[in-house]
Amino acid sequence: MTQFLQALVNGVSLAGIYALVALGFVIIYKSTQVLNFAQPALLLLGGYWVVYVATILGWPFWIAILVGAGLAALTGVIVERTTLRPMVGKPVFAVAILTIGLNTVITVVALDLMGVEIRQMGDPWGLKFVKFAGLNIAHRQIAVIVTVVLLVGMLLAFFKYSRMGLAMRATAFDQEVALTQGVSVSTVFAMSWGIAAVLAMFGGVFLGSGVGFDRSAAVVALKALPVVVVGGLDSIAGAIVGALMVAIAETLAATYQPQYATFLGRGFSQLVPYLVMFLVLLFRPYGLFGTKEIERV
Repeated sequence: MTQFLQALVNGVSLAGIYALVALGFVIIYKSTQVLNFAQPALLLLGGYWVVYVATILGWPFWIAILVGAGLAALTGVIVERTTLRPMVGKPVFAVAILTIGLNTVITVVALDLMGVEIRQMGDPWGLKFVKFAGLNIAHRQIAVIVTVVLLVGMLLAFFKYSRMGLAMRATAFDQEVALTQGVSVSTVFAMSWGIAAVLAMFGGVFLGSGVGFDRSAAVVALKALPVVVVGGLDSIAGAIVGALMVAIAETLAATYQPQYATFLGRGFSQLVPYLVMFLVLLFRPYGLFGTKEIERV
């Protein structure tokens, strides 16, 4: 039972990281109808900004978080303005392919900046943990869960009460109607990419805290795609539920498969997110919380 509960704890904390990346994907899709496959690269570059400020410049970690968030948001806005804005009105497939190319370009830039060595985040958690009911709960895991709860709460309040949040909701509902009501759709697009980049940055910070940050972070971030598909491309609640489903399934597989199903081979748990996605799509093609499109003829 202790092993099972430990796997659940690990799964919930991993779900927090997946949710941060997936939420950025959902926000961009809801606001711009763009499938953003560059989110893993934004995680990699955003994480590097924090590493650079905290360990290379030697600034305090919390200042590095603020500076990193600002640089990540600026990166997102620049990407939207320079590459996505000219694609307005183009086919959805063409824009999606462009974001795949963006993911490659940004990843190459980030890897060139990082080098091959593992970079320390300079975070205050390190590898410290607390014992509770026989479970080892890392300080980092607690920080992930608390941060995700706070960020989701802030996002919900932002969308419900702020003028920009209401503008983003209106744009997500109908861009043409939003334009007629005086909403600056171009500002909404830029804001969406900025927020998504900041969320990805936080995902990178927690991936690298304690164990160090390196190029493998981008591979982990790719698992946000199954999370988004499972939850629904346009659902914030779906991103959270999908993250929990995928991450817990992955950690349970990593815990028990080497003991009871060795014939599946090493690293089987890395395939689990995509298997979960496949199973959900068989029964819910639009995801658990996604909006079903109805075409009238």
